[in-house]
Amino acid sequence: MIFPYEYQKALQDMAEQLAVEQPMKAAVAIENGNGKHEPHIKDIEEAIQDVALEQKRADRVLDKTRGFVKYKRETAPYRDAADRQKDWNEVYNFPHVRKNLKVQAARCMECGVPFCQSNSTGCPLGNIIPKWNDLIFHGEWQEALRQLLQTNNFPEFTGRVCPAPCEGSCVLGISEPAVTIKNIECAIIDHAFEQGWIKAEIPEVRTGKRVAIVGSGPSGLAASQQLNRAGHFVTVFERNDRVGGLLQYGIPTMKLSKEVVKRRVDLMADEGIEFRTNVHVGKDLKAEQLLKEYDAVLLTTGSTWPRDLPLANRDLKGIHFAMEFLEAQQKKQLGGKQDIISAAGKDVIIIGGGDTGCDCIATSLRQGAKSITSFEILPEPPLKRAEDNPWPQWPKVFRVDYGHEEVKLKWGKDPRQYCTTTKEFIGENGHIKGVNTVEVEWTKTETGQWRMQEVAGSEKYFAADLILLAMGFLGPEKTVSSELGLELDPRGNIKASNGQYGTSNAKVFAAGDCRRGQSLVVWAITEGRQAARQVDSYLTGRISGLPGAGGVIRTS
Repeated sequence: MIFPYEYQKALQDMAEQLAVEQPMKAAVAIENGNGKHEPHIKDIEEAIQDVALEQKRADRVLDKTRGFVKYKRETAPYRDAADRQKDWNEVYNFPHVRKNLKVQAARCMECGVPFCQSNSTGCPLGNIIPKWNDLIFHGEWQEALRQLLQTNNFPEFTGRVCPAPCEGSCVLGISEPAVTIKNIECAIIDHAFEQGWIKAEIPEVRTGKRVAIVGSGPSGLAASQQLNRAGHFVTVFERNDRVGGLLQYGIPTMKLSKEVVKRRVDLMADEGIEFRTNVHVGKDLKAEQLLKEYDAVLLTTGSTWPRDLPLANRDLKGIHFAMEFLEAQQKKQLGGKQDIISAAGKDVIIIGGGDTGCDCIATSLRQGAKSITSFEILPEPPLKRAEDNPWPQWPKVFRVDYGHEEVKLKWGKDPRQYCTTTKEFIGENGHIKGVNTVEVEWTKTETGQWRMQEVAGSEKYFAADLILLAMGFLGPEKTVSSELGLELDPRGNIKASNGQYGTSNAKVFAAGDCRRGQSLVVWAITEGRQAARQVDSYLTGRISGLPGAGGVIRTS
């Protein structure tokens, strides 16, 4: 076995050897009158007449064996910030990414131990990443799609909104920028839809069993598709007016087009899954009624209870939770008649960082905010991994996301204020006028614990007409769990045994953020898939034939 740091040393030795060999080769070429350069790498999407000939040419020109040394990571996945901030379209530069896809696939080393697909530090789904990277390099798109769909129901979602923990644990990332796994994944599924390869998969046999799924976010959608494939009749209940949960109203169109969500939901409806919107289980429909009408109930309600900031004057007008703000904007874009929470002409302060905070920044900018400031209580991350954050852990490093880049372009500075905590809301005539803040300092105790303390004399006032609270979520709402008498864990999530999805009621299961706590879309899909296996086993009385993590199907 080659260990990561032995591999890193081997790379250094190879680089030194190349530095010696290349000038010698150039001198020999000149002496022989041959001044030709290595053939230029052509774009993968160029039209070709002879596929076989082009395949041989491309494989000859591109060096897959040493691609991770020769080729650089593609670093421009977004459209130009000056252009994209003027519209609500997806920010991704799909043509540019696709154009260089084969070169990027050549960077994958096909590691003997691919940490990228490890569900402990890499992809929770166990995506078979090196396999489909190699297939894309060789132009085998349909086989790459087949490999991808073995483990992931919705690559079009994760390929857009996932922070890509797989890239954080990529072995190449020890000494070089990681392989662009997320871009390749997204290109595979988008190309498949364009080619008409994605079709409804209607089960040939029905079991007669009925399953109710409460919540239509990524976990509920994944579970519903898996259970439908197992032959069960599945009904998904959604309290909002459209299916998708977080995917529909919690993530802006700039990151995830609602046409992409609708395309998948329509396909699932064609497969036989029933979606019932505008039904709030626990209010419009008693949860106990589901137990009477269905053979099993799966709760995938998400973690939707927002963390508040209970300071003086919290009741002032103009202070909103981030999800209220984002949902109102999404509904308005989709033709809703309700008023948006407008940032136009206002000094906007977003309290809290993370993806949701960035989405609030980008949305406020497009609405026409006068200024945008984001408070983060933690210190600014380092440019490179700290000693206590080694590979293959998720790299806690400084990043500039799409919203940050757009604000910096418009106003000349990054909107984030680090080590800043809010002390008091200041109002005038019942409306927010500004906030008083103080800087904080982080130090480590003798036991290695981080301790925060305020910095004397660092008080500062920020003017604000609109405050958005983006500080995460505390857990699921308690309406359904309370009605069903379900046990909760110490964090307020629905209690289930470790690695299992059954609750204190034998007929009720839970998956996604309502079970594990606030997390990523990729984790929600993973939870939905694995919960479906357990529900299927409960309904059939035998080991489920649905695939486990990594697409592995248990046969005994």
